[in-house]
Amino acid sequence: MSEKTIEGVKVVPLRRIPDERGTIFHMLKATDPHFSRFGEVYFSTVYPGVVKGWHRHKNMTLHYACIHGRVKLVIYDERDGSPTRGELMELFLGPDNYSLVVIPPDLWNGFKGMSREPAIVADLIDIPHEQAESTRIDPHKNHIPYDWSVKER
Repeated sequence: MSEKTIEGVKVVPLRRIPDERGTIFHMLKATDPHFSRFGEVYFSTVYPGVVKGWHRHKNMTLHYACIHGRVKLVIYDERDGSPTRGELMELFLGPDNYSLVVIPPDLWNGFKGMSREPAIVADLIDIPHEQAESTRIDPHKNHIPYDWSVKER
C-alpha cells in the first residue's frame, strides 16, 4: 500500500467471515461513520492487465471494495486548495487486503487488474450515477504523473 494519503480519502479494513459454506464479505452499514447516504450499488469487472480510468466525479463519493481478484487503485488529487494537491495514492485491493476505500468528489481515480482472473470491484455511490457528473480521460495519454506499468521494486 502507498505510504501517502490524500486529504479526505479513507481506507477502512473490512471483515471477512469464512466457514465451510463460503465467505461473507462485509462492505458498508448505514451505521458506519464513513457512510453518508445511498445512491446506487454496482459491480465492475476489471480484466487482467487492463486499466479502467482515469475518471473523476464532481459531486459523488465512491466506496470501493474488491471482492474477487486483485486490483491496483490509484488516486490523484488535483483539487484547488487541497493540502495534498499533486499527490498520488496507490493501493492494492483484493481478498488478501480486503478494505473499503472512500473517495470524496473531484479526485481522479482508476484501476488496473492485477490478478490472473478478472477482478470484481463493488462500488456504493452516494448519488445515482449520471454520465454528465463525471469526467474521463485516457489512462495513458494525459497530464496525470502516473505510469501504469508494473514497477520492479
